[in-house]
Amino acid sequence: MLEELKEAVLQANLALPRAGLVRLTWGNVSGRDPATGLVVIKASGVPYGEMGLGDMVVVDEKGKTVEGGRRPSTDTPTHLGLYQGLPVGAVVHTHSTWATAWAQAGREIPVLGTTHADLCPGPVPLTKEMSPEQVEEGYEEQTATVIMEAVGGRPPEEVPAVLVRGHGPFCWAASPAKAVETAEVLESVAEMAWLTLVLERQAPALPGHVVARHFTRKHGPGAYYGQN
Repeated sequence: MLEELKEAVLQANLALPRAGLVRLTWGNVSGRDPATGLVVIKASGVPYGEMGLGDMVVVDEKGKTVEGGRRPSTDTPTHLGLYQGLPVGAVVHTHSTWATAWAQAGREIPVLGTTHADLCPGPVPLTKEMSPEQVEEGYEEQTATVIMEAVGGRPPEEVPAVLVRGHGPFCWAASPAKAVETAEVLESVAEMAWLTLVLERQAPALPGHVVARHFTRKHGPGAYYGQN
């Protein structure tokens, strides 16, 4: 099972540059084994073009390396904090252009159209500004704290991503491949929202009844999109 997870995390990491979500060594994907609680994440600073299974590092719930000869991603404590707070199997972090622009502008992404509603039924939330004490005392761990505050106890289906103020998006899903898909959709939603507000600064939010229909077509017990 762990070997399968390592391969899945590797393939998800390799999918990031193909999807245009990362440049250089930015970004990371992790996956959690529900049976053991172990987490697989890419090694820190490894170029995607050179990445292989040997660059997948296995850590325990406290961040101690249990397999692999490289240092895990510097964002590992953030991933671990999210696994503690969310019932998900994978986490993705990118510095994708459009979503990061919203994070740097200090703005959540409003629900302006059905593409957004297919992803989630509310605005993509933005974290609060971190205090100097939070940055100094454990920046990566505190990043998870402010993300979970932005989630606000809602289920991951309703909040599949959060923008970290001035930093970039973190996304999650049941599997590494699905988490990358979430990051791709988020990037498209972020671009569409920006372009919409350029064309019409006072563009209204999508009506709630339309939002609800689109979200429930894909999520929940009444979902009927696709071939399930």
